[in-house]
Amino acid sequence: METTHSTVPGAGVLHDCQTRDGQQFRILTARPGRCEIFIYDPAEPDRAVARIVLEEDEADQVAEILHSQPITDRIAELERRVARLAASGR
Repeated sequence: METTHSTVPGAGVLHDCQTRDGQQFRILTARPGRCEIFIYDPAEPDRAVARIVLEEDEADQVAEILHSQPITDRIAELERRVARLAASGR
């Protein structure tokens, strides 16, 4: 996926995304914790066809769903790595 980032003064950071298939969407991450997702019409790439507004906790839930590994598994893996590093440093 191709992504570019730009700052929108007074609004936050705009992440322009294009998938390998050419689908376009934008994510506006605003302060504090609000996120907006814009989906664009494939026939008219400058026309948004949908806007989804997420509060901080909702954006976190979506990120957890999209992440390839649940957070508990990621934390467990980090704990194993730290234990190995600590054991090898003795």
